[in-house]
Amino acid sequence: MNVRKRNTLCLFAVLFSLLSMAQKNVIDEVVWVVGDEAILRSDIEKRRLEYGSQVKGNPYCVIPEQLAIQKLFLHQAVIDSVNVTDEEVNQYVENDLNEKVLMAGSKEKLEEYMKMPMVQIREELFDMYKSELTAMRMREQLTEEVKVTPAEVRRYFKDIPEDSLPLIPTQVEVQILVLQPRIPQTEIERIKNLLRDYAERVNNGSTSFSTLARLYSEDPGTARQGGEMPYMGKAELDPGFANVAFSLTDTKKVSKIAQSEFGYHIIQLIDKRGDKMKCRHILKRPEVAQADIDSALVVLDSIVSDIRNEKISFEDAVRYASDDKDTRNNRGIVSNINRETGDTSPRFEMSELSALSPELARTVESLEIGEISKPFTMINSKGKTVCAIARLKNRSLAHRASITEDFQVMKNIVRNKKGEETIRNWIKEKQQSTYIRINPDWRDCEFQYDGWIK
Repeated sequence: MNVRKRNTLCLFAVLFSLLSMAQKNVIDEVVWVVGDEAILRSDIEKRRLEYGSQVKGNPYCVIPEQLAIQKLFLHQAVIDSVNVTDEEVNQYVENDLNEKVLMAGSKEKLEEYMKMPMVQIREELFDMYKSELTAMRMREQLTEEVKVTPAEVRRYFKDIPEDSLPLIPTQVEVQILVLQPRIPQTEIERIKNLLRDYAERVNNGSTSFSTLARLYSEDPGTARQGGEMPYMGKAELDPGFANVAFSLTDTKKVSKIAQSEFGYHIIQLIDKRGDKMKCRHILKRPEVAQADIDSALVVLDSIVSDIRNEKISFEDAVRYASDDKDTRNNRGIVSNINRETGDTSPRFEMSELSALSPELARTVESLEIGEISKPFTMINSKGKTVCAIARLKNRSLAHRASITEDFQVMKNIVRNKKGEETIRNWIKEKQQSTYIRINPDWRDCEFQYDGWIK
């Protein structure tokens, strides 16, 4: 053990001795220490208020143990260089903030309830989600090598009574044909002129790039960070964006305008490390006029008529007319991608489809199998307004799982079981090799794992 580590542990030991003599009505206190990380009473109280009745069991036992496990994952994540991007974190922060504001009634009422300004609320949520997502990513890495054979799946479900088999919710398979409404050249020039003006203001030193990004960028994941993105390789970026970004060499200059699937950008280099770069950007999207949306809907109406009159199949219409390259190359079928395993499936539970596109889910819900929808508008995964028609390819009603129909679902269940066992064993090993100290007043618990108290 190095000197710094030993001194840190000694300081924590002294701190615990002092805390054990303190009065019970202290404002805050260290209740657990895991490695070099302290868990405060205030950390636990925040989680208790956040999750409320969702916590099963004594919150003053369950929550600190959950935080301790998270500390183990975070420590390993540092060792293994496991990171999540600020953009990923901000998506969770914004969704959570929007829900909180909606429940409170307004931002002002939320600030009053939380007894802190929005900036501080956002910062605390960011820190919380950053830790949770990093720990989750570490869990995924620990279990990514877990494999399951068909024989293991059959053995696992062989002796389970039929009424104990997992219930598979209603699932749908959907095809979609997408048209991008025409964007007039005048609107594109308007956007480009805005970006040119921003670039000139940065280049002449009148305004910083970060300030303009916070004020005007339409990328919700980076705008609040002054447009700043994490270190990324060329293959991780949209090709149109990457080609311009990786050509930059001067951190004081602003790029030419780059076009990507998301819109139009200007970019400023921050740093380069090997084959990765860090930059900030401003995104602007051309506005879609209602007249152009209406024109696209008329075209889709005509396509629907031709399909219903059997002049063309839905699949051929997708191949010839759809502007969405991902579904166009897959006969219009929308793919459900499992972020944890990377597996793809054409099946969606309705909640999953709604998370992907609320407009698409609402449209599909009322369709019969084989039926084609009326044209509708939706926001695609790139944040753009598009027009579409959908076809319900199949609907599987809720039922008990079977090997023949739901093998992939049952395989995932067995894989998750094996993954949980891997995680349990890993936590037990880390308990043995990690310094852990629990305030005596917080030890009277039935923990999920026995190795916390040594």
